[in-house]
Amino acid sequence: MMNHFLTDTEMASLVEAIKIAEDHSSGEIRVHIDSTAEDDFANKAFAIFRSLDMHHTKERNAVLFYVNFEHHYLTIIGDEGIHKKVKQSFWDNLHDEITSEFAKEKYCQGLQNAILKTGLELKKYFPVDGENINELPNDISFS
Repeated sequence: MMNHFLTDTEMASLVEAIKIAEDHSSGEIRVHIDSTAEDDFANKAFAIFRSLDMHHTKERNAVLFYVNFEHHYLTIIGDEGIHKKVKQSFWDNLHDEITSEFAKEKYCQGLQNAILKTGLELKKYFPVDGENINELPNDISFS
């Protein structure tokens, strides 16, 4: 997948950030980069969330960062388990922080910081109890 907003090295660093963020938590984090020209990005983001089976985690604590760089669209979807704990203000602040970095063309940094902050919240509310099973892949998905 051609992506001129993130280098291969930056994408690998995002995958590493996901692994770090998920360490000591049962939560799951995914990043999806969309390159389509559709205009109903919100519905597409929710469809991607479902297609990645993010709503099937045991504690409903999966988080999706959905980005369409070309159309300047970002949404963060936290499943019901994590959303009940952190509330909408957490997602709004995180969105603002990411878009601020994006405005400076610091795409990797914006996502990486957000992933790590999300991981801290997941560790606070969903600490590992026993074996830490990785319910979802840590890779970046594309459409």
